[in-house]
Amino acid sequence: MAEHTETHRPVNIDKDLLAILCCPETKQVVRVAEATLIAKLNEAVSRGQLKNKAGKSVTEPLDGGLIRQDQKILYPVREDIPVMLIEEGLPLEGIL
Repeated sequence: MAEHTETHRPVNIDKDLLAILCCPETKQVVRVAEATLIAKLNEAVSRGQLKNKAGKSVTEPLDGGLIRQDQKILYPVREDIPVMLIEEGLPLEGIL
């Protein structure tokens, strides 16, 4: 299994796909999250302090994320695939 210690690379999401994706809960527009936010979230993951909306601890670093328009929820991107499940959303309160 590959470790996530390599330099962070930007996620590669097709622009047409990104244009049609939205938050599954509120239908708000989503955009690609900045690398600085992903780095903050990955620090929280490494400390065991990040939980998703289902209350489950996130144990693997994020490759990237799609942030909801109101900036309250981030949906993880793993191997360039957005995980657009409500329970997998990451609440950003206290992080931004």
